[in-house]
Amino acid sequence: MNSKKLGTFFFSIGGVAAAFVIVVVLNFVFSAVHTRIDLTEDKVYTLSDGTREILKNLDTKITIRFYYTQDDKQMPVFLKNYARRIEDLLYEYRQVAPKYIKIEKLDPQPDTDAEDSANLDGIDGQMVQMGEKIFLGVAVSSLDQKFAIPFLTPQRERLLEYDLSRAITRVASPEKPVVGVMSALPVMGTRATPQMMQQGQFQGQPEWMAITELKNDFEVTEVQLTAEEIPEDVDVLMVIHPRGITPATEFAIDQFVLRGGKLVAFVDPLSIIDRQNNGANSQMGGGPQTSSGLDKLFAAWGVGFDKSKVVADQNFMTQTSGRNGQPENNMTVLSLSQTAVNTNEVATSQISALLMAFAGSFSGTPTEGLTESVLLRSSAASQMVEGFLATMGAEAIANDFKPDNSEKKLGIRLSGKFKTAFPEGKPGATPPAPDAPVDEKKDDHLKVSENENHVVLIADADMLFDQFCVRVQNFFGQRVVQPLNANISLAQNVIEQMAGDENLINARSRAIKNRPFTLIAKMRTEAEERYRSKIKDLEGELQETQRNLNELQRAKEDQNQKFILSPEQKAELAKFRELQVETNRKLKDLRKDLRREIDGLQNSLKWKNILAMPVAVILFGLIIGFIKRQRTAAR
Repeated sequence: MNSKKLGTFFFSIGGVAAAFVIVVVLNFVFSAVHTRIDLTEDKVYTLSDGTREILKNLDTKITIRFYYTQDDKQMPVFLKNYARRIEDLLYEYRQVAPKYIKIEKLDPQPDTDAEDSANLDGIDGQMVQMGEKIFLGVAVSSLDQKFAIPFLTPQRERLLEYDLSRAITRVASPEKPVVGVMSALPVMGTRATPQMMQQGQFQGQPEWMAITELKNDFEVTEVQLTAEEIPEDVDVLMVIHPRGITPATEFAIDQFVLRGGKLVAFVDPLSIIDRQNNGANSQMGGGPQTSSGLDKLFAAWGVGFDKSKVVADQNFMTQTSGRNGQPENNMTVLSLSQTAVNTNEVATSQISALLMAFAGSFSGTPTEGLTESVLLRSSAASQMVEGFLATMGAEAIANDFKPDNSEKKLGIRLSGKFKTAFPEGKPGATPPAPDAPVDEKKDDHLKVSENENHVVLIADADMLFDQFCVRVQNFFGQRVVQPLNANISLAQNVIEQMAGDENLINARSRAIKNRPFTLIAKMRTEAEERYRSKIKDLEGELQETQRNLNELQRAKEDQNQKFILSPEQKAELAKFRELQVETNRKLKDLRKDLRREIDGLQNSLKWKNILAMPVAVILFGLIIGFIKRQRTAAR
């Protein structure tokens, strides 16, 4: 081996070794300073602007104790990897606010001070095999305030940033937010009236469980539906079925929103609970038609809400008890799955099952300065139907059901700077005389919100009633509540997000979005539409043939021979059978073409993804080799 080749050999080995050392050193350096580059399209591993604002506004020291079992034999691999991602996120928090964020990493092994600290902080260990416990929780504290997340489950990884930011705001601002509740329904419970006592009912109605659950986290106060001013200490106003609300009360809500108060409104085109309270039979269509809305406010915000119609959806139908107790599939009682929920919104990201009976739909385009986020939606296989028809039973809807292929907005959030719905001031106020001096105190109503605000609107109020969301049982004198769905969780999530720090509303989920093959989905949808059109054509041909048979039957002179087929009828039936066979053959061919086309496209994309990187590396290597050879030859 000559000296030139030997030098090239050692140079190559040395180059590889040097590259290896550089990679190891850089990895060590970046691991020590917890610095990384986020190359994802949506920056899902970068702190959101809302979280950064929360950290920048801190004025007291926050201690975050991260309890994590570090024994490889005890800790499952997937939790160990998750713990590393948690640790990386915590150090990002500290980098944004190094003066106020302190991170303590503790390994709570049995019979150690770290285990005692975890117990004091309310961090629960999870039992694994052999009776051992593993810990993966966080305790956030500041002065005498403490907030614990007992176990950080990977299922909530998409909300990890939000959960940590919420914990920080809780200890930084320990006072409980005040939630005002306004409703035409007895959501706060009722006392026994003299009339009820005469009927043997000595106890009133308990408050709804939705209110009871809110009281665990907030100061809840009742605001009368006739109120002409919302109390100053109310942070969030929760309006539930505001039937009969007066313009003066709407004005009060308008001013509440403009001064920065958060509004969560559950309106309803057809409240079954209200109908029952008024003595109407919800299954027979009798009694007064109860509906609610915020008409003046909706109009000012560019929101349409038809109080006479409800949503019918054949993809989210619910089996209910019909006439004579027979089960029936009701398309106006919606059992919403996760496909109907916006999983990219913090308040709805973990919601997977909701029940909405006779829900309405929001329409329109928000006015200038406002943006709209859809939280809940129906499927495209839905239709708006008259409310009175929905009370007649499922069959009345199914007979004339024709989906309009558009998703209905069941829940929305409006964000931005709101403008008043009452530019002339408080309704009912006596206008001043033309020559009277201007009294600034009487004309001090707000015209536009100074800062951005948020309003959440849900098109159903009955969903918060116990019958629709929980099962309440009496167990040895104790009231045991079992959730039936996520209805109450939705209300809690929305209120919690609205009542928290302003920046929490803007703290997005850190989830990696599901990125389906949109081209394949589009092709499948188009093929299914062609498939549905073939079915429709076949049904039309069947109906036409049946009409022809009926006409032939009526045209027979001898009605006593109506069960004997005439030559014309036989020919018509033969024609129908031929048409049926031909149509079935076309449908089979269509399904084969559909599968072949989709499979071909999927295989093509799969091989492109598999081969793209190796081919790129090979081409890069060939180009580098060619350039190097040209330089060597030039010498």
